[in-house]
Amino acid sequence: MSQLLGEFECKIDAKGRMRVPTSVLKQLGGADKSTFVVNRGVEPCLTLYPKKVWDAISARVNKLNPYVEKNRKFIRYFYRGATELKPDASDRILLSKNLLEYAGIEKEAILFAINDRLEIWSKSRYENMLDEEPESFSELGAAVMGQVDMTNLLAAPEEDTKEDNSDE
Repeated sequence: MSQLLGEFECKIDAKGRMRVPTSVLKQLGGADKSTFVVNRGVEPCLTLYPKKVWDAISARVNKLNPYVEKNRKFIRYFYRGATELKPDASDRILLSKNLLEYAGIEKEAILFAINDRLEIWSKSRYENMLDEEPESFSELGAAVMGQVDMTNLLAAPEEDTKEDNSDE
């Protein structure tokens, strides 16, 4: 799956339906556009996964040992609210009332492409998050990306790259 790009203002109708922008569907192409899975995001937003991406992440989550308390808690929170969605003939998806309430989404939403998935934010929460932008994006970039070897960025990405998550 390729990198998804874009930030889109969307409307939520009275029934909880949101139209998936045509440019997002074009980026997904083929069969990927026909099914999504949505669940609660890590922050107060929703995460919308193309089904292929959801299946790959689920396979990793399902390998966690459920007898370890942290794993069990993560598994529960990760799957909480997960719902498979198929766009209707008008490219709309139906978001449940519970998920919309969790994310504080009423009538206006921002659909934000991030890597291989999309986040659905309440427009006001999204704008507030942007207002909390770090004082120095340059310093944040150096802290997060400083250890990345930038000399070979055009080479084919490795399948199994390891991430530095030491601060999490």
